Amino acid sequence: MPTTIAADALDLAAFVRPGDTVICGQGCAEPRTLTEALARQRAAIGRFRVFLGPSFAGTFRPDHGDHIDFAAYAGSGSNADLARAGLLDIVPSHYSDLPGLFAAGILRADVVLLQLAPGGDKGPYNMGLTNDYQIAAARNARVVIAEVNEQMPWSFGAEWPDDARIDAIVPTSRAPAFLEGAALGETERRIAAQVASIVPDGATIEVGIGALPDAVMAALAGHRDLGIHSGMLGDRFVDLVEIGAVTNALKPVDRGVSIGGILFGTRRLFDFVHRNRAFRLMPPSYTHGIEMLRQMPRFAAINSAVEVDITGQVNGEIAAGVHVGTVGGQVDFMRGAAAAGGRSIVALPATAKGGSVSRIVARSMAGIVTSLRSDMDVVVTEHGVAELRGRSLAERARRLIAIAAPSFREELERAAHPLLRAAGA
Repeated sequence: MPTTIAADALDLAAFVRPGDTVICGQGCAEPRTLTEALARQRAAIGRFRVFLGPSFAGTFRPDHGDHIDFAAYAGSGSNADLARAGLLDIVPSHYSDLPGLFAAGILRADVVLLQLAPGGDKGPYNMGLTNDYQIAAARNARVVIAEVNEQMPWSFGAEWPDDARIDAIVPTSRAPAFLEGAALGETERRIAAQVASIVPDGATIEVGIGALPDAVMAALAGHRDLGIHSGMLGDRFVDLVEIGAVTNALKPVDRGVSIGGILFGTRRLFDFVHRNRAFRLMPPSYTHGIEMLRQMPRFAAINSAVEVDITGQVNGEIAAGVHVGTVGGQVDFMRGAAAAGGRSIVALPATAKGGSVSRIVARSMAGIVTSLRSDMDVVVTEHGVAELRGRSLAERARRLIAIAAPSFREELERAAHPLLRAAGA
């Protein structure tokens, strides 16, 4: 039986040793009572390492680098501050691979700090907001500490397994970290309208987080019988269910049920999924697995990017030299959509920094390729749609230049001249 410890009596130096790697629950599932204590007590522990997913609460700051080494699979949220300070060691992994890396011990887990909901009729505890790599990490860890929070939702599919032990429990009652929806601008709305025109009624949708994915979800409001099978879900998902656009009625698997892996949102989303039998929170093997995705013939993977080069290569990770994104599930879903005969859409604004920087580029300035050009299907900006699947390099360059911001097209045409000349253009 796990030991119960009051939050104000928690001494993490009794559990975390110098040199340990500590795995912390990610996003809205961050166990803030535990992570705040870890940051506060870091000097008493000695130097150790923390592995993060996307972070929204800002618990860990650059000044904590005096005793903590930081690693992450994503530069999202407040992780970007650590990256700007040169303190974030990125693990460039497909999201679907993370549980297996922990299970094999390739990614080390000495101590796991997680947040759970109190149990119900299907076991004592529930992961509530994320069904990710924590179980695999916990099975290999020396110590597992759970913040059991009365305000966490209880999600079907996310029951904590009997064979994954918990060593200590810290009871709490506090609102989870929230991720508020981003404001939607005119550019995002124009891009979203283009994306929505590609997605048919009855499609099964995967979408990410942020202003552009939120705009896409809003633009799908007029669609019918959409299904949901996504790695991440935010508050806009609830909108589509409540207006009747999402029914999951045509999905060949999980008919009538929305599937997600991580919930990044607010109380509205958390209350919606709580004990809702029309929603299941499933692990990466299910949400991102190609054998599952290929069973959905109208699957539409909708992702974003930092930049796309004129051959169709995607940088989804680095902007201005700083990790702000992740490999994540982009490639998983691109290849799943292709296997299903569906659509893989990469959507992004044509420019950044007030229009001074093109996001359709001749070559990625970061030297990063998150998604290969051979996996590309369609790219969308506010200036149009570029269909790339099966197109030659010269044709790709022409189509991508056509959806770049007009002020950058001449410059891109000059850069593309060797490709166009080879094609006799």
